[in-house]
Amino acid sequence: MRFLGVDIGSRHIKLALVVDGALVGYTGGENSFDPLARCRELMADLPADRVMATGYGRQLLELADDVLTVTEIKAFARGAAHHFPGCRTVLDIGGQDTKVISLDETGRVRKFEMNDRCAAGTGKFIEVMAASLGWSLDEFAARAAAAADEVKLSSMCAVFAESEVVSLVARGVPREAIAAAVLRSVADRVTALAARLPLTEEIVFAGGCARNSTLAAMIEKNLGRRLLIREHAEFTGAVGAAFLARDEALRAGAELTSQTGEGVTV
Repeated sequence: MRFLGVDIGSRHIKLALVVDGALVGYTGGENSFDPLARCRELMADLPADRVMATGYGRQLLELADDVLTVTEIKAFARGAAHHFPGCRTVLDIGGQDTKVISLDETGRVRKFEMNDRCAAGTGKFIEVMAASLGWSLDEFAARAAAAADEVKLSSMCAVFAESEVVSLVARGVPREAIAAAVLRSVADRVTALAARLPLTEEIVFAGGCARNSTLAAMIEKNLGRRLLIREHAEFTGAVGAAFLARDEALRAGAELTSQTGEGVTV
């Protein structure tokens, strides 16, 4: 059987396909003003026996197409535990929220902390700050890593922080230093969130912001621990949803017959 996981984020939609208990690939694209239509468009080329949706807009598929749904917490925990079976802590900086998830020795969610009330410390915050400095996200991370000095952002609010960034640019502060300050503020927020939980290794950094090596290095320094980061970390939630769809089928006693995993790219 083919199991499809769909992670409907505020900025991107990610899909992962599991066939015969094996992850066979990923695909996805940017979200749009019509998330449901965009989901259906992306799913059209990936026929599946069962679908599980997660993420910011998962209810859209549940209400329109009666698709099973699961919280991002469970999806990220399952996906991270698939890639790293010894995983005990998951960090995810999403487009709209930041999560730290603590797992028990069996991979089940033990406790979690989430910041979903403020844009500061999220992926969207980084995106807006990068645009304010005139850089792409990749260039933003690279320039931050090359900063000779670092300033400190005093604003804790994303709106005021953006104004502060504009003000720093006007004062002639090097953009590299400002970029480093932005990532430092995000790293500090994630670290403060993680401090509320028992921080147990192995620690997995999942989600799209895990691709920002400068941010990852700052978090590692704050925590004094090494982070495990997998290529295509942004698909962790979709991978978890796909495996949870399979878990659900196994519990229901479905016969998992063999099929191919055509139609996806890795």
